[in-house]
Amino acid sequence: MTTPHLRASHAFTSRVGGVSAGPFAGLNLDDRQDEPGAVAENRRRLTSALGFTPEQVSRLDQVHGTRVVQARPGVQQADAQVTDQRGVLLAIGTADCYPVLLEDPEAGVLGAAHAGWRGTAGDVVGRAVQAMQELGARPERVRAAVGPGISAARYPVGTEVAGAFEEAGLGAFVGEPLLDGTRPLDLCAANLHLLRQAGVPEGQLWASGRCSTGASFYSYRRDAGLTGRMWAVIGYPSTSGGQA
Repeated sequence: MTTPHLRASHAFTSRVGGVSAGPFAGLNLDDRQDEPGAVAENRRRLTSALGFTPEQVSRLDQVHGTRVVQARPGVQQADAQVTDQRGVLLAIGTADCYPVLLEDPEAGVLGAAHAGWRGTAGDVVGRAVQAMQELGARPERVRAAVGPGISAARYPVGTEVAGAFEEAGLGAFVGEPLLDGTRPLDLCAANLHLLRQAGVPEGQLWASGRCSTGASFYSYRRDAGLTGRMWAVIGYPSTSGGQA
């Protein structure tokens, strides 16, 4: 899945098109449980389609926090990354949380964030936009794309999570209590709000509108933890693309 909203090479993957089998069947891009050879082939297919190699991917050991790092090939512990360099492909792995891709095409600055409930409550997308500014981006030029994630209708939460959102000033995105006492949480709308709050104009926001519990995606909640991961990726290839 791509959007004309972003000019850089990018994609939001589904589980369609890969070689993994069993509960990971399809384009699983996470090798913690799946057969490493299958995941390596899936990663090769994705990166090749975008003009990169697997060795150029900047991945994150995501811990549901708000740390933002400078992207580099390899793995770092964080939940968002930014770069002004070509030849590096920023990757975010998800299976219900929301991936957010960011671009200031004029400055040639990119960002990518992983927004679960903790990251959203901590404004990880706002922190990513701030880190992009340190590389020369300007919020009014930033384009943001929110990929597939779990919809509010499929994401009832308990009092701890609802309370955390209310304390963060995001109570408007927690719905009325359901019969079992849980409340639906709209992570997508909350992140769009935070992007607006960070200075990204309304006309430069895009959301896929796809729920990760659908059959085309991997979903941690639907599959009780035994599932693969999608990637959201963005980068400027070394030999082309980039600034407007």
